[in-house]
Amino acid sequence: IVLSKRIGCDPSHLMAAMAFESGETFAPDKRNPSSGATGLIQFMRSTAEGLGTSLEALAQMSQVQQLVYVEKYLAPYAGRFGSLSDMYMAILYPAAIGKPEASVLFSSGTKAYSQNSGLDVNGDGFVTKGEAASKVQAELDKGLTAGLVG
Repeated sequence: IVLSKRIGCDPSHLMAAMAFESGETFAPDKRNPSSGATGLIQFMRSTAEGLGTSLEALAQMSQVQQLVYVEKYLAPYAGRFGSLSDMYMAILYPAAIGKPEASVLFSSGTKAYSQNSGLDVNGDGFVTKGEAASKVQAELDKGLTAGLVG
C-alpha cells in the first residue's frame, strides 16, 4: 500500500497487474519462456539493465526486494494511473497511458503481436488497450472474490 501511495495508484490495480504478469504466482523468478521476461512485472533484459540490475539478480530477489525495482520502473508514470488499464499500460505499453480503450497496441504480422497474441481476445489480428487490460481486470475480479479478500 505504501508503494501504491508513492506512485499514486490503486493498490488493487497494481496487485492485479502483478498477478497477471506473474501467472498468479507473485514469484520474483517467474520467467517467460519465449521472451525471457522475469519477475513480478515481467522485466525485459534491457529494462532491468536500465534500472541498474539484471534479470538474474531480479530472479534471486525476494518479492519485497523486487518491489523496489517495480517502484523504480513505475515512478516515471506516477500520478497517471487513473484506471486499471493505465496501470497495466505502464507495464505493457507506456505510450498507451491515457489513450482510449480502443487504441491498437499490436497488429498481426509484427514481433510485438506474436509475443502478445494471447491478448487478442476477439482474434481479429489487433490487440487493443481494452483487450489487454481485460486480462488484468479478470485477475482483479478474481482477487476480489469473497474467498480471497482479506
